[in-house]
Amino acid sequence: MRIPASLTRIIGIANIVVITVAIIGLSLLPGPPRPHAVPKAAGTVESSPAPSLAPVGQPPGVVATPEFARQVRANEAGLVPVLMYHRILRKRLASLDRTPDQLRKELERLAERGYVPITAREFVRGDIRVPAGKFPVVLTFDDGHPSHFGLDASGNPLPDTAVGVIQEVASRHPGFRPVATFWVNKEPFGLRDHESQAVAVRWLVDHGYEVANHTWSHPNLRMLKRKRVGEQIVRTERLLKKLGAPPSETMALPYGSLPRPKKAARTGSWDGTRYDFSGVFLAGAEPSLSPYAKKFDRGAIQRIQSNGKKGECRKWCSQYWLEWLDKHPGERYVSDGDPERISMPEELRGNIAAKRGLQVIAY
Repeated sequence: MRIPASLTRIIGIANIVVITVAIIGLSLLPGPPRPHAVPKAAGTVESSPAPSLAPVGQPPGVVATPEFARQVRANEAGLVPVLMYHRILRKRLASLDRTPDQLRKELERLAERGYVPITAREFVRGDIRVPAGKFPVVLTFDDGHPSHFGLDASGNPLPDTAVGVIQEVASRHPGFRPVATFWVNKEPFGLRDHESQAVAVRWLVDHGYEVANHTWSHPNLRMLKRKRVGEQIVRTERLLKKLGAPPSETMALPYGSLPRPKKAARTGSWDGTRYDFSGVFLAGAEPSLSPYAKKFDRGAIQRIQSNGKKGECRKWCSQYWLEWLDKHPGERYVSDGDPERISMPEELRGNIAAKRGLQVIAY
């Protein structure tokens, strides 16, 4: 069951308005104290190894067949929740904020229901290496806020930061990959000196997290001329390169607002430097189509705001949509466990783009 396109557009516009107002409000509110300075000695960071989980991106080791795909009810033409988070605060100051306990509870629920995190980069690549019968989920955090990540004096993620909570939940659920995407601005994680920024970015990249582009100063791109859109994106790309991050393959739109023309968010240049993203993400308001789907729009990928079912979030936020997917399991992306094949029920075969080069199994 899908929502009519006209209603989806209306909800999407309303969601962007709500998010814009909320972000402007939270930007005027005080944040938490900045995290402790990250250790400056590279050796200190290396002393904190990743959890003893399956290596990031390791194939599940299954060769799918029509019979096996039917057995696990694979549907790789289904919907994928891409969850959007902002600040993680012990006391919420704005509607977009989540507390560490709220984040922890949501991640625990995802783990218990069979969701496995992948990064936004893996998602747009179609590199979805999730065990058979499980469901991918993309955890995304906007703005590179201090509450997302920091290291203590021993080189471990600070408790109750986003990364601290992710690592904690993963330690209790070995199948729950501790990965997420952090879209950052000019001061990643509230750190102002280059060395601390570089240590933070290297830790995240080395542990399988994605650190990518959210523009330099978080403007509404729709209000800027194309040259300024390029400047906002390129300046952040240059910073990330200096900090040791790979070139961004994804970016999130500030306020979920597309520039004019729309394609300027995905590809362009400024001052001799080009950018070309594989995926550009909006701010709401429903699960994303499969990256294999014919109608998947790489320039405007849907996300879901993490929140309960109150006020404007009585529909269209994470609690609503996760419950909806539980009630409509036939609409959800279910992995066949084989990254070289795309499996789905026969009646959905026409929804899939055949040019991806992967073998298609329709049962």
